[in-house]
Amino acid sequence: MLSDKFIWLRHQINKRLIGSILPLSWFGPTPPPANKLTSATAPIHLQIVSHCWQYAHMLNFQISSIINHPPEHFSLTYTLFHSAEDVALKKLIQRIDTLDVPNVEWQWIELPKNELFRRAIGRNSAALRTKADWIWFSDCDLIFHKHCLESLASALVGKQQSLVFPQREYITDLLEPDHPMLNQNTDSVVDIEPSLFSENAIHKAKGAFQIVHGDVARHCGYCRDIKMYQMPMQHWSKTYEDSIFRQLIASEGEPVDIAGLYRIRHSEKGRYIKGKQISKLRRGIRVATDDSGNHP
Repeated sequence: MLSDKFIWLRHQINKRLIGSILPLSWFGPTPPPANKLTSATAPIHLQIVSHCWQYAHMLNFQISSIINHPPEHFSLTYTLFHSAEDVALKKLIQRIDTLDVPNVEWQWIELPKNELFRRAIGRNSAALRTKADWIWFSDCDLIFHKHCLESLASALVGKQQSLVFPQREYITDLLEPDHPMLNQNTDSVVDIEPSLFSENAIHKAKGAFQIVHGDVARHCGYCRDIKMYQMPMQHWSKTYEDSIFRQLIASEGEPVDIAGLYRIRHSEKGRYIKGKQISKLRRGIRVATDDSGNHP
């Protein structure tokens, strides 16, 4: 099993080698040119891919936003990678399975915990198998509120870019674990109060904001041919592979103007082991480097 330090070092080497010293074709298939990408017509098929580990309280906001604002002019496949060991999440999934949401297909995929902890494994599997026109590699703390996915679906009709990203979101201040918003009951559908969020510009297609053309996803996967990014991990791994993925598809993305994308920001990450020194350090860094709450 690779150590975090070794992965970080290999990642730094990869960033400098791929596409500059060494050709992209050595690390994966060459992405199709933009003029060869399918120009999707309405109603489009959109897929959202999320991972969740010990985040059921956050994921409930995301899933609730789809239930509260179901697709009307497009179809949605919602894919969630999760672990059987996450009891709270299993309970949430069982509740959602009793609901009939129009134009939505729920796709729950269990992975062994060590495969879940390397996010590129699930993303690669979803990319290669997708039947969607566009696939959004998301995080489970994004909230697709009113008009969000409808405005995205409209913006994607006819587009032939490899990668796009939302140019803005609305975020909370950095919330402490005891904040009421982080302690909602996961036994029911929830909603947010938009006035508690402020606008935040998004300047690049980083990890949670990568919306990829289906042709590119099916052809390239997600770092599929770089072994270190497809190796299981014993704990949640830093997602270095996201920047490598963008190198491999030769795109940093194009911004699209969509409405109603929200995110609850919190100082303590559920995916890391509580009480561990590295978790405390990460939390301290998040708090110390946050200023007004208007920056990601």
